[in-house]
Amino acid sequence: MASNRHLSRIVAFQTMYEWEFLQRNLTEDLELVEEVHVGMVPILDRNYNEFAGSIETRDFIDNLVWGVIDNQDKIDSILSPAAPEWPIEQIALVDLIIMRMGIYELLFTEEVPPKVAINEAVELAKAFGGENSSKFVNGVLGTIFRASDKYDPSEDKHLEKQKEKKEK
Repeated sequence: MASNRHLSRIVAFQTMYEWEFLQRNLTEDLELVEEVHVGMVPILDRNYNEFAGSIETRDFIDNLVWGVIDNQDKIDSILSPAAPEWPIEQIALVDLIIMRMGIYELLFTEEVPPKVAINEAVELAKAFGGENSSKFVNGVLGTIFRASDKYDPSEDKHLEKQKEKKEK
């Protein structure tokens, strides 16, 4: 199931990356823009069908893709203050899509434990991002998680170790 979810995240990532790339880069060719604006569904269908034999169900992919798309403005408003040195338009597209997915899984669903959501985003960043992408993604998502209602400092082993040192 875990590897199935990982592959599903890859399909979702590739779909959203392709969609966003086309949106950003085809604005000069009106005919192509019209085709792209028809919808993300053909991209999602094609990407899913390529891996359908290895994925049990499409539900997780659909929920992730449409959840991110439907909440993109909210997600970006959470992302911006967590990475103030990097305005949204300056973040590498790969990193941006991965962080949007991570934020969606962290804050908008209860289906995935927060540490799993962060770890999966970091693994995607290692696989598809640049040299420092995984560190950037981990730092931003960690900041967002620690500022959220889902964060329980008592679960953070690092903080526990600091407390123990102070008590000695």
